[in-house]
Amino acid sequence: MEEFNQQRVKRPKVRFEDIIRFEDHDYVVVSKPAFLSTLEDRHERVNLLALAREYTPDAQACHRLDKDTSGVLAIAKHPEAYRHLSIQFEKRQVEKVYHAVVDGIHNFSNLLVDAPILKQNDGVVKISRREGKDAQTYFTSLRSYRLHTLMECRPVTGRMHQIRIHLASQGASITGDDTYGGKPFLLSELKRGFNLKKGTEEETFMKRMALHAFSLEFEDLSGKRLKIEAPYPKDMQALIRQLEMNS
Repeated sequence: MEEFNQQRVKRPKVRFEDIIRFEDHDYVVVSKPAFLSTLEDRHERVNLLALAREYTPDAQACHRLDKDTSGVLAIAKHPEAYRHLSIQFEKRQVEKVYHAVVDGIHNFSNLLVDAPILKQNDGVVKISRREGKDAQTYFTSLRSYRLHTLMECRPVTGRMHQIRIHLASQGASITGDDTYGGKPFLLSELKRGFNLKKGTEEETFMKRMALHAFSLEFEDLSGKRLKIEAPYPKDMQALIRQLEMNS
């Protein structure tokens, strides 16, 4: 499925100024589009950090999002700002909220998944009580649909693929995340009376996993607490609209 999606995905043409959600003398916080790497990617010429450095030369990404994940991401404009926010991440003082559409109906209310994560050589992770690094995420169901659930995810730690593997461990894989058991979103499985033209193959409705970094809260250099949100991008909006229409 990943290969299938990559063939049909158009890389985003991004104007950095258009994705800014907040800016001051120290930070610029953006809404990262899906299919754009945060840092250098040997497969892609364009990445978010390179765009940021065209805008502000000393830019450093304070954290990262998976390439297929959209949403809010903080960039420091100078080394002092980078160090200030890095310490907050290290001390787990940054509050991150993600939204995900997951397969199946789940009723989680501030469910804590405390499961150590081990990064493997093939670029994926697994839960390993013996060798993994500690990882905790809280999950709350926001809304249930006929075959899916909109989930709020609050990671305490910041391990690679943490939300994805923790949801999968609860039988709630993210829709479209075939790496960790997610199913593609097909309108034919949801929409009553769906007709596909003869001789054509149905494509997935959303060309990526349904995961979005919704908000980020941290302290600026003056001690003021900032909270920045990123609205759903068009593909996530369209997915949720279909879920609401066909529930």
